[in-house]
Amino acid sequence: MLVASLVHATIAAAQMTEPDASKARVRVGPVLFNPTVELSNVGIDTNVFNEPSDRAKRDVTLTFSPKTDLWMKMARTWVVGNVREDVVWFKDYVSERSTSNTVALGWLVPLTRVAFSAGGTYRNVRDRPGYEIDTRARRTDLEAKGSAELRALSRTFVGVRGSRRRLDFDADAVFRNASLRTELNRTATEGALTVRHQLTPLTAITLDVGRIEERFEFSPLRNSNSTTTTLGVSLDPAALIKGSAKFGYRDFQPQLPGLPEFRGATVAVDLSYTLLDITRFAVRVGRDVAYSYDVNQPYYLETGVSGSIAQQIFGPVDFVGRAGFQTLDYRNRTDVLALLVDRTDKVHFYGGGVGYHMRPDVRIGVNADRQRRTSEVARHEYEGVRLGVAITYGF
Repeated sequence: MLVASLVHATIAAAQMTEPDASKARVRVGPVLFNPTVELSNVGIDTNVFNEPSDRAKRDVTLTFSPKTDLWMKMARTWVVGNVREDVVWFKDYVSERSTSNTVALGWLVPLTRVAFSAGGTYRNVRDRPGYEIDTRARRTDLEAKGSAELRALSRTFVGVRGSRRRLDFDADAVFRNASLRTELNRTATEGALTVRHQLTPLTAITLDVGRIEERFEFSPLRNSNSTTTTLGVSLDPAALIKGSAKFGYRDFQPQLPGLPEFRGATVAVDLSYTLLDITRFAVRVGRDVAYSYDVNQPYYLETGVSGSIAQQIFGPVDFVGRAGFQTLDYRNRTDVLALLVDRTDKVHFYGGGVGYHMRPDVRIGVNADRQRRTSEVARHEYEGVRLGVAITYGF
């Protein structure tokens, strides 16, 4: 999965424009850098392991995250990238301390009538893989992708894209007596044909028809092929409303008997709007198939909605409120007798914080966030609160 800066740069290449390197603060020869450091979650986690309330354990924790975006122009092409390191520390529960790193690189070739892009991301992380698995599991995630686009008409482009992703969990990554390596190690290969129409310099509509093949190394029960059709709108960062919205249909076909099919809508929305330069609204909506560690319920339909409001109160002081929910709608195998039919887990979260901008590139914030998961399986339920301070510094 590419980090945000590389994604934006790749979109820029597809639209035959140069990436935005205006945020660069440091130059070393031909390479531009935008380094930042974030110290987050400096405070208390009331449920370190996401356990039921009667067994919840609390600890003092912090996360230290240095990162940098980079750009380098070569003739008419650009090399773009991102490097990030996350150091997570717990005072008492030493087993939960970890380091994670992500490196993303891309090559953008925005020519007059043809645009190419190629890139890759390597992640070596130890964290929770999603809303289902509570273990902070070590895994590597390697993805390569590329695209090509041809200007067919003055504002219409046709193209192809492809990607291949390899996900590997460590041998000792275990959750509820299930080996995550055995259940979830997999390779996903995707290809698609695209048609993009540039409505305005800041707005594009894209139709995408693709195929996804997912193959599991040790759990062929989960092998699947999917056909996807997606209609999307992308909005330039300079537009009044920023981000993208994609609405699609997925035909998910397991390769072995025993796992039900899925045919239905998918959604991926990430939009923001700033009012009068003092109030920022953001919303995210997602709906798609995700794989479970549970061999009897090998996948689920994950649907989520979240939003936030950031309000400048006065001068350098701001307030942020956020809330959202996720539903995990599990699908049972048809060749075994399941104890639970049509099980749905729900995760609700909300929180907020107050921040103070010491400088345009330095913010200190105090945050409080609560998360709760409900389930028909009692041992899957938990609730917890995180209270802490966050400091972001841009060089």
